[in-house]
Amino acid sequence: MTPLLPNRTVAGQKLALQLKPYTNRSDVIVLALPRGGVPVAFEIAKILALPLDICLVRKLGLPDSPETAMGAIATGDLMILNENLLPSLEVAPHIFAQILAMEKEELLRRNRVYRKNRPFSQIRERTIILVDDGMATGSTIRAALTVLKKQQPQSIIIAVPVAPPSICQQLKAEVDNIVCLLQPENLYSISTWYEKFPQTTDAEVLELLQIASSFPIGLSLMELSPENSQNASKSAKVLKNRHRVGLPDPLFARLKLLSNEQKRPMNQILAEALSAYLNKQS
Repeated sequence: MTPLLPNRTVAGQKLALQLKPYTNRSDVIVLALPRGGVPVAFEIAKILALPLDICLVRKLGLPDSPETAMGAIATGDLMILNENLLPSLEVAPHIFAQILAMEKEELLRRNRVYRKNRPFSQIRERTIILVDDGMATGSTIRAALTVLKKQQPQSIIIAVPVAPPSICQQLKAEVDNIVCLLQPENLYSISTWYEKFPQTTDAEVLELLQIASSFPIGLSLMELSPENSQNASKSAKVLKNRHRVGLPDPLFARLKLLSNEQKRPMNQILAEALSAYLNKQS
């Protein structure tokens, strides 16, 4: 039996291991599909030292099975329908219209809440790692791809913890690469393949986006060398957030080693290294 994924955080960490070639690259950005894709994408961005942003799309779920997508919508009045599935669903036109109106309103609400006045990241001629917590029919990802391709990225990699092999095969022709941890023939639902799959909240999304935006992109283990630990800390808030969500294991191991060698707290060493990094970037 295929082992389950513990949660979205661990799923993101496992995906990051398979995306190592993109570490620290200035031409790469991680884009998450809210809400469930954000915790997964956050781990990838954190471990690979990449910027994180969101791509807003909404699934058009069945009334009695919200995880099953009839299609999806995205900003700019874009709608992608699941042509293979929709004819067999027998959804009344007025029910479909209600679902569509509801999801359009939710899309506008999320844009207000998550983005506020912040513009969408520049993705032209960049490599995108597009992340969700799973794919069932692929409709949501396809809607995102349609929006993103209009902005002419250099390449697109889909990274998801779980998806049916048939969907991965279909999407291979539309992107440059697909990284998927689990590919069960009988998916049933995405939540089936996680031990814990709670609803991701707006508050969690906002917190992770805030942390990701405040952490200096490109911080590597080399930044933690003793010769870079000379300046007073300017990064107390960043340090607190980073400590709370957890450091990548290699970075934590390096911190622990330096702490033992220098007989100083790990927090102090990290704060000084962050300060040195920020000074170098200014």
